[in-house]
Amino acid sequence: MPLRPTPDAMRERAFAVLADRVSDARFLDLYAGTGAVGLEALSRGARSAVFVDHHRAAARLVRANSASLDLEETRVRLIVRPALRAVHELAKDGSSFDIVWADPPFESWREGLEALIAAFTAGLLAQEALACLECPAKAEVEDLLPSDLEIVRDLAGGASRVVMVRSAGA
Repeated sequence: MPLRPTPDAMRERAFAVLADRVSDARFLDLYAGTGAVGLEALSRGARSAVFVDHHRAAARLVRANSASLDLEETRVRLIVRPALRAVHELAKDGSSFDIVWADPPFESWREGLEALIAAFTAGLLAQEALACLECPAKAEVEDLLPSDLEIVRDLAGGASRVVMVRSAGA
C-alpha cells in the first residue's frame, strides 16, 4: 500500500484557509492514510475526527499516530472500509460533519470526488460544511460537480491541488 501523504506546505495552506472553521468541528478524514490531516484538525481544536481507510496497514498507522498524541478516545474513531461504503454507513448512523477531507490515491481521484458528492447527497454534511478534495493538479473537478455544489477555494501547489466545495447558496 503506497502512501502519498499530503505535503506539509499544502496542509498548512489548506488549514490556513479553514482557520476558524476547524475549532470545535466534527472532521471526517476519508482515505486517511497516516491520519496526518485528521490529526492536524484535532491539534487545531476539532471536536472529533473520524478516520476512514480500507487498508489495514493504514488503520494501524492511524491508531499508532493517534496513540502517540495521547488523544482522548472519544475524539477519535477509525473505520476500516472503502470510503463510499463508510459514507453511507455514517449517514445511516445519523452522523454529521463540518469538514470532510478526501485524499484518495491520485489514480482514483474521481472515486474520492464521488465519495464527497455522496456525503452531501446523504445529508452527512452540516449546513455551511466544507468538503475538501486533494487531487492531481490537472484533475478536471469542475466538470464533474453537480450544479448544487460549488467550488469556494482551489489551492494549487506542485503536482496536487485541494479543491474546497460547499452546497451552492450556503
